[in-house]
Amino acid sequence: MSTPTITSVNISTRKGTQKTPVDEPQKVVEMYGLENDAHAGKWHRQVSFLASESIDKAVAAGLDVEEGSFGENFTTENIDLLALPLGTQLKLGDEVLVEVSQIGKVCHTRCAIYYAAGDCIFPREGIFAVVLKGGMVKEDDPIEIVKMGDGTCEYSPAEALEEVEAARAAGTL
Repeated sequence: MSTPTITSVNISTRKGTQKTPVDEPQKVVEMYGLENDAHAGKWHRQVSFLASESIDKAVAAGLDVEEGSFGENFTTENIDLLALPLGTQLKLGDEVLVEVSQIGKVCHTRCAIYYAAGDCIFPREGIFAVVLKGGMVKEDDPIEIVKMGDGTCEYSPAEALEEVEAARAAGTL
């Protein structure tokens, strides 16, 4: 099996918009997120991940999208993000350690990403994490599963997880 890898690091200055891939290494701040990204903050969705394979499916379906189009911070390859339970710890590159804090999300309104891309796959196929240890991260950095989670994350508010589960059960996610 090929090594799980970050294929793109993406940032934006506003929430609800597509992100722009950046070529230079980016600073990831402990318990905050990507230093220059609008989604960073003291909450449970500090950084986000979406598989390049998900983006490839969207392209095959006729959408004009690329890395960052769905608002993800890290585009990945060779790792099944949706198979990672809450609490899974991932090492990004040489320094950064994150913990999966939410799988999928509920969109209450259709944001700019939906209208620009024609659909938004992130709510169904993206995941979020909190930053346990900061450092620098860049495109082509490896991703290592340090610890598989047990389905819980101490940083995730119960109401956020309940909202996602209710949407899945209702078939709206």
